[in-house]
Amino acid sequence: MNVPIINRSKHEIPSYETIGSAGMDLRANIDEAITLNPLERTIVKTGIYMALPVGYEAQVRPRSGLAAKKGITVLNAPGTVDADYRGEVGVILVNLSNEPFVINDGERIAQMVIAKHERITWEEVTTLDETARGEGGFGSTGV
Repeated sequence: MNVPIINRSKHEIPSYETIGSAGMDLRANIDEAITLNPLERTIVKTGIYMALPVGYEAQVRPRSGLAAKKGITVLNAPGTVDADYRGEVGVILVNLSNEPFVINDGERIAQMVIAKHERITWEEVTTLDETARGEGGFGSTGV
């Protein structure tokens, strides 16, 4: 599937690193480095704009290496870019570590997965079908 993209960054467009990759790395497109202090958040621009077809979304997710090694994650993970959005893709990063983290231009800050989704219509009812789980949630099936 071909998706129109405008690249206003200084960097290459997102691409898959391997044949088995589900996500494409998003890079910071910034004029100067950003220092993200502990528990601070910021929106980092990527310089890319796209036109996804209806029925698809772009999910912006953390990079596992940044999360595990540096405590940097995507605050609203996964962030959703809707098919009708035409603005610049931004990434909300948060620093959950105890150390400042410097974001440099061109740094891989998140990954983006393109996913197909369904739309539903609600059917209001007075009861739902029974299941073995019932109303059990939030750890009710075990640790």
